Amino acid sequence: MSPSRAAKKSSPAKFVIRRLRRSELPSDTVMLARFLIGKVVVHDLPAGRLSGRIVETEAYPPGDPAGHHFRGPTPRIRSMYLAHGHAYIFFNYGAHFMLNVVSEPVGTAAAILIRALEPLQGLELMERYRKTTRLLDLTRGPGRLAAAFQIDRRHDGLDLCAPGSLWLGETRHPIGPIGKTVRIGITRAADQLLRFYERGNPFVSGPKRSTPGEWSIHATSAKAARSKRLRHARP
Repeated sequence: MSPSRAAKKSSPAKFVIRRLRRSELPSDTVMLARFLIGKVVVHDLPAGRLSGRIVETEAYPPGDPAGHHFRGPTPRIRSMYLAHGHAYIFFNYGAHFMLNVVSEPVGTAAAILIRALEPLQGLELMERYRKTTRLLDLTRGPGRLAAAFQIDRRHDGLDLCAPGSLWLGETRHPIGPIGKTVRIGITRAADQLLRFYERGNPFVSGPKRSTPGEWSIHATSAKAARSKRLRHARP
């Protein structure tokens, strides 16, 4: 049996995800990037609910030369100037949409890239949208997770803390130790430690890792990690 099928068999039929309020979110980019580790992205579709734990983020604070906002406002990034907790969606290199969470008070542009999720609900739908049954390939990486969750330009500017189909939540299960490294795939401000991730979680993307052997985890470990999360998430 594939890891994905085994994980689906072990999933509880129902567990509680509480919607986050904006007042709970730090209005500081770096603090929010760390805070979001272990929180949940939910997308309620007509076909069913998709949800996944955030296990990797990257912060792009005000004035960051690596950020889209560095040269000032443009129509493409206007959602970055909304209140923290809104969605900023961009199309990367004409190939992949990417989900970001706006991270500063109204009028100050900054955002957090959601780099990886640990799938919780809606695995069959994710497999259909991603055209793969490999569990680790569903939401490991920002382009993959946007495809798996059917997130695109239509969601740019949505309030992730308001009633709606795409939102941020939390469950009651514990969060593992949080690591910090440089960001991936950038050349400006490349030495800044602005990437956060849950250490030991196999759904974290690469290649910047803190320990050489930390991520030599195969698919059966992914299944075990996910099953443990779901057990903790039971109401």
